Amino acid sequence: MNRLGLRGRLLVAQIVVLLACCVTIAAVAVAIAAPLFHNHLAMAGIEDDNVRLHTEEAFGQTIFVALLSGIAVALVGASIAAVYVVRRITAPIGRLAAAAQSVAEGRYDVHIEQSEVDSDFTRLEGAFSDMAERLDHSDHVRKRLLADLAHELRTPVSTLAAYVDGLEDGVLEADGTSWAVMRDQLERLRRLAHDLSDVSAADEHALDLILAVEDLSDIVCSTTTAVAPRFEERAVTLSATTPARPARVRVDRQRIEQILSNLLENALRHTPGGGSVTVTVTQSPDHVVVAVADTGEGIPEDQLESVFDRFNRGESSDGSGLGLTIARSLARAHGGTLTARPNPLGGTILELVLPALPDSPLPSPFPLPESE
Repeated sequence: MNRLGLRGRLLVAQIVVLLACCVTIAAVAVAIAAPLFHNHLAMAGIEDDNVRLHTEEAFGQTIFVALLSGIAVALVGASIAAVYVVRRITAPIGRLAAAAQSVAEGRYDVHIEQSEVDSDFTRLEGAFSDMAERLDHSDHVRKRLLADLAHELRTPVSTLAAYVDGLEDGVLEADGTSWAVMRDQLERLRRLAHDLSDVSAADEHALDLILAVEDLSDIVCSTTTAVAPRFEERAVTLSATTPARPARVRVDRQRIEQILSNLLENALRHTPGGGSVTVTVTQSPDHVVVAVADTGEGIPEDQLESVFDRFNRGESSDGSGLGLTIARSLARAHGGTLTARPNPLGGTILELVLPALPDSPLPSPFPLPESE
């Protein structure tokens, strides 16, 4: 039976059921028809034994031929119907099995036609197609990630190797400059490893968020104050505008500061000296929006979405290429969004949108003394 496969076993099962039904019908007909017919002859007053015997034999032959003909016709018709039904059921199963085998072998570009045999099976086919499509996308992202990661690692590793060889051969002196260069490259590797860890945690929804009610305006002010010296060094003007009343959100303060730091770092990286970066906080009944606008070179409209990809080439080589990727992942983890759009004044605007809380006083960080 195992060699017949699913289609063969279904056909055999159908035929066995049909034969059992036919035998049952024939046995019941023979067991009931003869006594009933004999009783009707007696009720008709037929007393001649020869006539009764001949009549009963004729009836027996007739019922036998009728049953045999009916069973034969039923078997043929039912077998044709069974073959059609079995093919209708097993054909999509075969296609699904072939697609599953392709996915198991690493070929994710499969397409399964909707068979519409059954609503549950149609849902299974749709779910499998979606899974294969997501696996195909993930495989492309993984290959691109490995290629980009190799590219990002090549520069600091090559620099470190060159300096180590130079120090060993006596070509370079072990002075402060050499140690500073190697320390910078090690810091670049450390930052890359840390960013990769954050991206992986965000993709796996494994970020540990310590949520609390915060004033987003206060977070923006503290973050801009912390990065202000770097903007002064680059001669880039940094300003922040916040609403008069608290912009209440339920967030992980450190993670939101990380998002804003990445957005400000990206803006500073793409804004030349003499330019400006403006941070604006606005709020509505449902959302609080933080817009970081720079006056840099800007981003083409067809690349506004790709800037959030891992190792995007639009970012400067001074960064890991993961800053905006991490920022968007953290924003989504808070139930918000992070998007980019052109700045009408030139440059780019990055908008962080977070769900707002009802407007009410923020809890005091210290317990208030009881009134006497």
